[in-house]
Amino acid sequence: MARVIVKILHTIWAVYALLVFAIVAVTATLIVAVLPGLERRRLVAKRASQLIFLAWGIPVKVSGSEHLPEHACVVVSNHASYLDGIILTAALPARFAFVIKKEMLSIPLAGLLLRRIGSEFVERKNQHRGAIDARRLLRKAHDGDALAFFPEGTFAREPGLRRFRSGAFVAAARAGLPVVPVIIRGAREVLPDQHWLPRPGRLHVVVTEPVGPAGERDNDAAQSLSSSSRRRILDFIEEPDLLDEEATRAVAEKAVSAG
Repeated sequence: MARVIVKILHTIWAVYALLVFAIVAVTATLIVAVLPGLERRRLVAKRASQLIFLAWGIPVKVSGSEHLPEHACVVVSNHASYLDGIILTAALPARFAFVIKKEMLSIPLAGLLLRRIGSEFVERKNQHRGAIDARRLLRKAHDGDALAFFPEGTFAREPGLRRFRSGAFVAAARAGLPVVPVIIRGAREVLPDQHWLPRPGRLHVVVTEPVGPAGERDNDAAQSLSSSSRRRILDFIEEPDLLDEEATRAVAEKAVSAG
């Protein structure tokens, strides 16, 4: 009986949470659609994101914000939930431009909101288009824009840190910018992959000390930034390194085929 009551209460809370999200997100999008000034629009998005989590009773705890440089930098974070972008919007200063997969443009309200707050969209499936997007991001990094990436590119229900894409680290290395590894904890529990109803939980964003900037602006420097950032994130997320598991499987498969 107690379990049934708990399940009913969780369902009621989840429906309430979705209603809060819908009301705040639609209201923020309408404001951002007509509000002049990029800084103002980003601040509205930040306050709306914070309001969602406050109304849910799970405000985002932020540690280490003093490590964020006041000048341009590249933030990279682990990716485990649809909430991650909203969490970082609530946690980071409003000056950051998020680098997001182009598929998000097809979501009506989300696409409008993301465009109006200056997000950068990248093509993942078309190599030529992706190269153009990469050059655009590099120009922005050179111009001193603060960029935020999820270098895994996607997430899955399986816990663990997936392979990093190189774009964030190439842009940082070539522009001579520091990379700031940021860790999101708790998002996988609050809204797991393949779930639409959130759950009560705790959210914690940890900002760590910057890595770099690299002395040499080449592919080796980008790889070094990527490896250092990956180790830093793994120190905090308490999840496995799926890249190591890929390497282990590859060795095992090679041994089987050789045998």
